[in-house]
Amino acid sequence: MKHPIESYENAMDLLSDPAQLKIKADADGYLFFKGLLPPASLLEVRRQILEILDRHGLLEKQAEILDGRMDLSKIAQCVPFEGCTLDVYKAVQRLESFQRLSHHPDLIRVYQALFGTEVLPHPRNIARVLFPGPQGRATPPHQDYIHIQGTQQTWTAWFPLGNCPVELGGLSVLKESHREGIFAVRGAEGAGGLETILCDKGNHWLKADFEVGDVLTFTSTTVHRGLPNQMGNLVRISCDFRYQPLQEPIEKQSLLPHGQVLTWEEIYKDWKRADLQYYWENKPLEISPWDESIRWQKERIC
Repeated sequence: MKHPIESYENAMDLLSDPAQLKIKADADGYLFFKGLLPPASLLEVRRQILEILDRHGLLEKQAEILDGRMDLSKIAQCVPFEGCTLDVYKAVQRLESFQRLSHHPDLIRVYQALFGTEVLPHPRNIARVLFPGPQGRATPPHQDYIHIQGTQQTWTAWFPLGNCPVELGGLSVLKESHREGIFAVRGAEGAGGLETILCDKGNHWLKADFEVGDVLTFTSTTVHRGLPNQMGNLVRISCDFRYQPLQEPIEKQSLLPHGQVLTWEEIYKDWKRADLQYYWENKPLEISPWDESIRWQKERIC
């Protein structure tokens, strides 16, 4: 049975009413905030990432840099890594502006309202610099929990660094899928390498055109997927940041740089400020062990 595509409901008005915010979060498994973040801050990070692409000779020479138009002939010669290349991804991870963005006060206040307690931003920040074409394959349907474990109270914030119409490849959420527990998985191409085996429970996929500043957040058990980039030679740049209540357990790999492509020492080397370096080390964290069986459970049937 094929279900209709719906759009996200704006939860901005609920930020001043934490009780209602939590009710909606528990019911839907996601929250969408229209215009939560200041566009100027996001566009500055976008510019810095596009300058990295430009230094690697991957952008069209005649285009405005903020447009993000890529040279398809150069992309075809690249060795793929996380939708871009390893050298590009390392350079993005080194950006102080990117790493600091996860601590933006407008993001923290969302999770303070949602959790009602001190918030722990995960330091394992993910940048999605998805090249157009086969290089930037869309992320398959999945639940974050099988990749991060720790507490199921972890929420992911996803937002693009620039306007992102559906055709550019935004993010789609399966509404209320967080109520179904942990789904079984199988191997798949795309980020994460695993795909949720979906059973038709009557849920609805949601999607929307994102404007710079819009933020989508969802639980670690909410099924979500990337949408394909159908806009020719444009790159799609977005952020995946994660947050949890401080007192909940966290798996130790969530305290490492994403993909471990660099050490924290390498990432911090050229930072101008040290206030957010190793910020989690003085927190009273409960470290939970990794359970490989969670990733490969097969007892669920449709």
